[in-house]
Amino acid sequence: MAKVKMKTNRTAAKRLKVTAKGKIKYWKGGVSHYSTKKTRKRKRQGRKPQYVPETIKDKIEKLIPYSV
Repeated sequence: MAKVKMKTNRTAAKRLKVTAKGKIKYWKGGVSHYSTKKTRKRKRQGRKPQYVPETIKDKIEKLIPYSV
């Protein structure tokens, strides 16, 4: 009997990227609106990508099984 393939979570696939070293990168949301009340530092840090912490990395990897 053939092994059943896992389905990729399409929402996660659009928002996450796996780097060459195996880290999972994502971009923070909510940066482009209500920017007048946000500090300069907060807006600048919102443009940078973030990396998924090691504590939840295994859960995220299940959402994108063939990217990892």
